[in-house]
Amino acid sequence: MKSSISNASFHARRKLLGTMVSTAGVSAAAALLGLNATESAAAPTPVAAEAGIPEELFAQARLRSYKTRRSSSWDRTGGNSDRVPLEPGATAPLLDVTGAGVITHIWFTISSADKWHLKNLVLRAWWDGESTPSIEAPIGDFFGLGLGEYFVYQSELVAVASVKALNAYFQMPFSNAAKMTLTNDGPVRTGSLYFAIDYVVLPSIPADLGRFHAQYRQATPCKGVVSDGKNLDGKNNYVFMEATGKGHFVGVTQSVVQNQDGWFGEGDDMIFIDGDTLPTINGTGTEDYYNGAWDFGLQSFANMHQGAPFMADPERLGGRYCMYRWHTESPITFEKSIKVTIEHGTANDRSDCFYTTAYWYQTEPHAAFPALPAVADRIPRVFDVGGAKGAAPVPGV
Repeated sequence: MKSSISNASFHARRKLLGTMVSTAGVSAAAALLGLNATESAAAPTPVAAEAGIPEELFAQARLRSYKTRRSSSWDRTGGNSDRVPLEPGATAPLLDVTGAGVITHIWFTISSADKWHLKNLVLRAWWDGESTPSIEAPIGDFFGLGLGEYFVYQSELVAVASVKALNAYFQMPFSNAAKMTLTNDGPVRTGSLYFAIDYVVLPSIPADLGRFHAQYRQATPCKGVVSDGKNLDGKNNYVFMEATGKGHFVGVTQSVVQNQDGWFGEGDDMIFIDGDTLPTINGTGTEDYYNGAWDFGLQSFANMHQGAPFMADPERLGGRYCMYRWHTESPITFEKSIKVTIEHGTANDRSDCFYTTAYWYQTEPHAAFPALPAVADRIPRVFDVGGAKGAAPVPGV
């Protein structure tokens, strides 16, 4: 009897070790990046889980099979001039690769005599040879600096590190090609553009991956309306983004310039999914959408999923805010379409200036993006709105 038990125990341990070794051979890139394994790979037997051993115990040690690469502005002569200039009207190629892979991190730092270079330099990206970009936004807005000013903050997906270091950690998959550029729409030469785009190369990626999108919009000012204070259908709301296809919305960065005294953020978020004519998701106020409360207490903050990291002269004419919200804990999914909106004031009764970038994943092809505003129109300034409906510009902040 003792011999029989020992043999059974030996075979059980041998089976466990063999299964753990075979599991290590499954595409670790997929596990690291949150991607599904390719269809040709056999699903691992969850022996560790059955034995009460958490996978997190092995996550950092799990051997990877992908190839790590970087496209950067390093000095091709071997010297220390690790930067590229960017003349007015010129476009700098940042990345141009073929094959399958995933961008995992983007970093920039910029030295420019142009006060508004964060608004005048435009970031674009194309996946798999598409004819129109899936990313199109002024570089400052893409990194949450929607007022053209630098400030340091940390969040889950976007961060600005000291000093003037722009970082993004979105996963951006592509099946056969990826291209990224930066264009100088401004009148002043960018003296030094430094960049690094980190990505991994894979034999292929799963077929069920959406492509990353980032879209800039603005309203300068929003068109305030007189109403009875009620808004059920989202008419006249500010639109963060619209998309058709299948995908999920992961977040937004928003900047505001107040054209009126008082609290600008009584507007509710309203999200319309798959053709719903009334909001599928209805919020309770702007600061609530950004996961704060009570006018943010008129204090800036920055957390992993939400924040208002920049705030100046709040609740006054000329007041300025920058905010963000990431839905990574539960991306907002859509099967056919989505329209993400927010009120500007109660039932859209305010006429402040909004500047936003929305971020989402979806199947291709994507709907056409709105044309970027003219360079001069992107510059934040205060407008004399003359109550709810006026729109005469005055000298800006």
